[in-house]
Amino acid sequence: GVLGPAAGTGAGSGEAALEENPFYGKYRHKIQELRRSNPDVFESRMEKRSEVKKQPVGHSKQGEFIRCMEEKARPAEGLGSKTSKGGFTRDKTLDSILNVEMVKEKSAGEITQIWNQYFSAKDTVYAVIPADKFDLIWKRAQKCPSFLYALPRKEGYEFFVGQWSGTELHFTSLINVQTQGETAPSQLVLYHYPDLQKEKGIVLMTAEMDSKFLVVHDAQCLANQVQLFYATDRSETYGLVETFNHRSSEFKYMSVIAELEQSGLGRELRPGQVSDKS
Repeated sequence: GVLGPAAGTGAGSGEAALEENPFYGKYRHKIQELRRSNPDVFESRMEKRSEVKKQPVGHSKQGEFIRCMEEKARPAEGLGSKTSKGGFTRDKTLDSILNVEMVKEKSAGEITQIWNQYFSAKDTVYAVIPADKFDLIWKRAQKCPSFLYALPRKEGYEFFVGQWSGTELHFTSLINVQTQGETAPSQLVLYHYPDLQKEKGIVLMTAEMDSKFLVVHDAQCLANQVQLFYATDRSETYGLVETFNHRSSEFKYMSVIAELEQSGLGRELRPGQVSDKS
């Protein structure tokens, strides 16, 4: 069940699940428009959704579609181009941001300071993650490459699917996945750099996002949730990630919201409230 919380198979249940999504109302007009103007496309998308649900556990189409999208995006932009669709950098290396050779003489503390200072002036999300915490996240990402995150909005929550592809974590809104299937573009990519993990005991993280859909505050909220769900000591919290990946029919997306509210992240990140966490 890579594509979210809808249980059941036939197209009918796929639609029912769309109806339950609190954000469906916003897109209902678009979806009905598609159904009217192009019923075949609508039907095939609905069928695709239930096909994906029937796939054997552990097989993830989303990682594939991220790669395919980038394969497709490449020729159009000319071979020298480093950006893919949506302005995201392909194969973004740590070297392209930081002089890795130069910082090898520096301590973890100094590198952390340089990293934080560099990005504090930029409109983006960044972090320095302790090696052991990243190890835990990474081990779990191998077993559970995708999860459903909830972003607090004024009128409830909007759901995002986060999918690991190597050390990159790609996010796209659930409604995009439901309506566009495999062509749904990433709206946020978190890049993790384990280059200095062994020597310095830290993993550097930064991000790129599509500012048409997300502001830094939103991206920060999603990044905090990755820590909350993948780096947690609470087995019940990580249990939600396991359920989403391996027993999708039992997954209840309200449980994500309950977890957020309980952790304080939900309240803290309500729009209109200032959070000073970076």
